[in-house]
Amino acid sequence: MKKAFFIFLTILVMTCGIHAQYRAIPIDTTIMTSHIATIKGVKMTYTATTGMQPVWDETGKPIASLHYTYYKKSNAGDMAHRPLLISFNGGPGSGSVWMHIAYTGPKVLNIDSEGFPLQPYGVRDNPNSILDVADIVYVNPVNTGYSRTIPMSGKEVDKKLFFGINADITYLGEWLNTFISRNDRWLSPKYLIGESYGGTRVAGLALELQEKQWMYLNGVIMVSPADYKVFESDVPVSSALNLPYFSAAAWFHKMLPEDLQQKDLTEMLSEVEEYALNNLMPALARGGFISVEEKKKVAQDMARYTGLTEKVILQHNLDVPTGFFWKELLRDKNGYTIGRLDSRYMGIDRREAGSSPDFNAELTSWLHSFTPAINYYFSEHLKFRTDIKYNMFGPVHPWDRSNNNTREGLRKAMAQNPYLKVLFQAGYFDGATTYFNSKYTMWQIDPSGKMKDRLEFKGYRSGHMMYLRNEDLKKANDDLRTFIKESLPDGKSAKY
Repeated sequence: MKKAFFIFLTILVMTCGIHAQYRAIPIDTTIMTSHIATIKGVKMTYTATTGMQPVWDETGKPIASLHYTYYKKSNAGDMAHRPLLISFNGGPGSGSVWMHIAYTGPKVLNIDSEGFPLQPYGVRDNPNSILDVADIVYVNPVNTGYSRTIPMSGKEVDKKLFFGINADITYLGEWLNTFISRNDRWLSPKYLIGESYGGTRVAGLALELQEKQWMYLNGVIMVSPADYKVFESDVPVSSALNLPYFSAAAWFHKMLPEDLQQKDLTEMLSEVEEYALNNLMPALARGGFISVEEKKKVAQDMARYTGLTEKVILQHNLDVPTGFFWKELLRDKNGYTIGRLDSRYMGIDRREAGSSPDFNAELTSWLHSFTPAINYYFSEHLKFRTDIKYNMFGPVHPWDRSNNNTREGLRKAMAQNPYLKVLFQAGYFDGATTYFNSKYTMWQIDPSGKMKDRLEFKGYRSGHMMYLRNEDLKKANDDLRTFIKESLPDGKSAKY
């Protein structure tokens, strides 16, 4: 008997050892937990469902599985009147962690009032969450968060199915159709929100959902959106649009002349915006054929608005790279660099010399607090446990940016759907996807001007993730809350 037990135990250990060699995540599973929150002073109960939902190929075989977290208010009544917000972050290659545990969700990071890390790491209640007015689902595209491709017969899945602007939009549209059907949300008013590259994603998804999934939206929210049409445009547009951001960052670090420094931020920026459009853009358009006198005058004006010297501006022929600005602004003041995604942050380089910072001061700060918090939150609060690594940034490159028509796609979606409204949110101190880029994108969506009353911009006194600053966390969520309430049809027909 003892011998038989020993043989059984040996086989069991060997079997466990074999299984332990493979690290995999369930392809299709859910875990539901119940919670209580107090939002805007009112106590409410909600469920959190987190798990994996597959992406299938044309033959019905799973080729990937996406991790998501779905928050639903308990006893919310008729789902036909309960809005659903579908949330994406960007990268491309970034998990949905950022807005999930720092902006709209029921929990937020344990950070200070300006967004800097605090120990012990973790999360706390978010009294500003929009869960009181809308249910929310946070989606991780392939290779972000816990989402992964599924190798078939030992062969890797073709990356071209996922890693590109149009591929991303196509498979996510199909995935959302399944999610909406599984969770009985076809009658609900629906909203997309996307941050950074997620802005490109949701702009494209608006039309994809309408034309391929026959799913119509009430709103699209672009948070610090990345618009490649701007980034890839000629210097007169792409460079001139950076000037107001330069001024905002210089104002924050008190590097402007006294008359500008004493003005309120938005008052000062209004002046700089006019200059960027009416003076700098035309000057850059003339390139090397601008007169010496005018070039010098523009450099003097830029020096006044940026805190840089006239000399370095002329050395760059009026086209100052953002990377150089992050290195140069404080070089002679204290030797610190400033952050890319949020220029309120400062960093220390090996050498003060050079043309760009050694690292992104803001991103390292954010990863400092986000990474332990999201891993702890899924494991301890939502009971989702796995040996798979949560990818804050996952391997998705090379990323195909060809045939990018997402801006036009959003225009067409709006034209086809009289209910559809768009909100832009951006931080003044974001040097990657600047607030003035957002304004420019908004202006370019509808050249006819017939839909401009359905497009809105909101600015905040922080950076790319404006919600990390507690004052802007409250304001930005209130702006979302207002946008959702005001974009509900309230019995009105969808017609012009």
